[in-house]
Amino acid sequence: MLEEVERWLATRSWSVSDRPLHRILAAKQRTGQSVSVVLPALNEEETVGDIVAIIRHDLMQQAPLVDEIVVVDSGSTDRTAAVAAAAGARVVHRDTILPRIPAVPGKGEVLWRSLLVTTGDIVCFIDADLRDFSSDFVSGIVGPLLTDPDVDLVKAMYDRPLAGAAGQGGRVTELMARPLLNMHWPQLAGFVQPLGGEYAARRSLLEQLPFPVGYGVELGMLVDALHLVGLDALAQVDVGVRKHRHQDGQALGRMSAAIYRTAQLRLARGHLIRPSLTQFERGEDGFEPRTYSVDTEERPPMVEIAEYAERRVA
Repeated sequence: MLEEVERWLATRSWSVSDRPLHRILAAKQRTGQSVSVVLPALNEEETVGDIVAIIRHDLMQQAPLVDEIVVVDSGSTDRTAAVAAAAGARVVHRDTILPRIPAVPGKGEVLWRSLLVTTGDIVCFIDADLRDFSSDFVSGIVGPLLTDPDVDLVKAMYDRPLAGAAGQGGRVTELMARPLLNMHWPQLAGFVQPLGGEYAARRSLLEQLPFPVGYGVELGMLVDALHLVGLDALAQVDVGVRKHRHQDGQALGRMSAAIYRTAQLRLARGHLIRPSLTQFERGEDGFEPRTYSVDTEERPPMVEIAEYAERRVA
């Protein structure tokens, strides 16, 4: 391991217990910074309500850490929007944000658009499919941004059990993202969960970053933030255990292709020879090919969007 990474692990990797809530709240009051929590959601009616309710109870009613909770619905066909609203979130549909630019499917698209409908100086992203959720996920990753002015982005790290086995989740991380980062961006080798969906950052950083529209958003954000603000402005916090819905192998294959595409763009800014992925499923006549397009689009830094600039002036 690089000496720089070893030093970073010693100085920029913390536990949620390192910053008690009263210390975080004191820092928030002292600095006057506001905090927005964003949940990107697509058909998450089973879990989104509990997550919103816990954040609202623990970090708005009991302790004034979070200033707003926004669920950005990316086209749910179930009761996600109604459940989230009933739990106390402000729900915004993806297609109503920046309507002059037609929305495309993808998590990164939703996160990018969320910058236009939130106001916090610090923006905290939380996936909407988490089970047994704890508000430590929010306070843990927001804390360093309030107490340490030199930190610009904080990722959560955690155990990810799979089928009851500890540490077996995160298959795309271990098979795709971690090898890519170690080979091409070794400074980022210390991140335990580089693809995790729970992270917080200063708006002043997020608005300068391009956003891959799909699953490559987390890797792209880490790499771009490294180049923009440097390793010491990045950090991670151990928040315990993350339980969520796991996807099947073929879905993970498509996710991996999008992540590889994101890495490729940052390595060469070149053209993908074949921006699609062919997988196979057994049918009546044997194995049948199924070809899927790979996310290739990226949204520009939000500071380049006129509507965002106008909102900042207003």
